[in-house]
Amino acid sequence: MAKEAIIRQDTADYNAAVQTIKEAILRSQYQAAKLVNREMLSLYYGIGRYISANSREGFWGTGAIKTISERLRKELPGLKGFSQTNLKYMRIFYEEWSPIIEAKNHKSSAVADEINTDSLLPVKSSTTADDLERFLNLSFSHHIIILAEEKNIEKRWKYISLAIENKWDKRFLKTQIKENVADKYGAMPSNFGVTIKDSRDAIKALNMFKDEYLLDFINTEEIGIRDLADIDERVVEQEIIHNIKKFIMTFGRDFAFVGNQYHLEAFSEDFFPDLLFFNRELNCLVVVELKTGDFKPGYLAQLMTYLRILDDKVKKPHENPSIGIVLCKNANKDFVEYVIQDYAKPMGVATYRLSEEMPEKLREALPDVEELKKLL
Repeated sequence: MAKEAIIRQDTADYNAAVQTIKEAILRSQYQAAKLVNREMLSLYYGIGRYISANSREGFWGTGAIKTISERLRKELPGLKGFSQTNLKYMRIFYEEWSPIIEAKNHKSSAVADEINTDSLLPVKSSTTADDLERFLNLSFSHHIIILAEEKNIEKRWKYISLAIENKWDKRFLKTQIKENVADKYGAMPSNFGVTIKDSRDAIKALNMFKDEYLLDFINTEEIGIRDLADIDERVVEQEIIHNIKKFIMTFGRDFAFVGNQYHLEAFSEDFFPDLLFFNRELNCLVVVELKTGDFKPGYLAQLMTYLRILDDKVKKPHENPSIGIVLCKNANKDFVEYVIQDYAKPMGVATYRLSEEMPEKLREALPDVEELKKLL
């Protein structure tokens, strides 16, 4: 028995050692990857400056970039990332960011003779260390999408932050820019500023939610329906269920789905809030109430009841107070801001809309929000 106990202890020790070493390796690999990305961005920026100076101000001909790309790949077999298109992207990367990065530097009018790979240090009066960290950690391909799809400088910084924080892939980033979500995060009317004691947590909460959500549940191409007349109700329902789950899991970063029609009870009174999440970043429960029409002040009173019971009977001691969100079809933001401030629990009101591209006939085939609640 003593020998078996020693073996079990050794096994536990070895398991712990393996986990510790593995975590150290993964941390090191992550740091190395970040450093590689920074080096690559700095290289691309330097090459972009070189190409810009020689192609815009110098004497390179119109086919110079194509010729240089072909020569590079001949002299460095296996070289990737230096196609004619990518070299032009590097020029764009430099030309778009250089007015900010080199705002305080004297701009040289001379044609570049060499490539400086250490000059990529984004600085501007409002740039923080966190902004710089995110800028250097975002991949070059993500940067190019932002530069191509968004022209406003402040929004570009916002999308850099959102892409890093939410780990958006390139396709999703492009979709989010087209949906103009930079203007939606942090714009939801709420009382977070007066109900969440720590101002940093209040800002976190405000930036966690959008003021409008797109409930684009069905893609007819994906489900193989060519003629809208062939849509079967059961197919529609299955697709809604599938996409609702996807919507729930992508409601925002660090959200985990707890349940729907979650049973709450107080003094023999039963309540069933529509959706309940837990957010790891905010360390709190988030209850979402779906409403089919315009915002009504009574929805806040209903939400207040849910939040009181959640905080008293469901919330763990180490968790922050629960947050409530009303998700309705329309809301007057000014009116919401006016009536929400006197409530003692943190709450906000967001709206939803269907895809503008969704065919009218298909939209009519969808059940309303009350039916969606049943499907959940």
